[in-house]
Amino acid sequence: MASKDGQPDLTPPRAVADAAARGLELRRRFHRGGTAVGVARARDLSNRRRLSPQTIQRMTSYFARHAVDKKASGFGNDDDPSAGYVAWLLWGGDPGRDWAERMARALDDA
Repeated sequence: MASKDGQPDLTPPRAVADAAARGLELRRRFHRGGTAVGVARARDLSNRRRLSPQTIQRMTSYFARHAVDKKASGFGNDDDPSAGYVAWLLWGGDPGRDWAERMARALDDA
């Protein structure tokens, strides 16, 4: 969806916000995963704050660099999550990756 200025609406969808909120909860419970930047990103995402095009680019870069984390033991396990899984969720999880990639393409086309 486009905003008033014809640019893509960079407000995170609910699924992205929910994944980031889950990451914050797992980080609180297990005391692992993510950096200060990842926590700040999760707060923005979970609160559905409109992001900048630069942040969308940072998200696509994060997911490209950290796709290997999905191979770690404990990835996807909410009962004993790997640090990489928690960090992945802080950035919006799979919904965040898919959304950021769509938004990056839309920004390129705008």
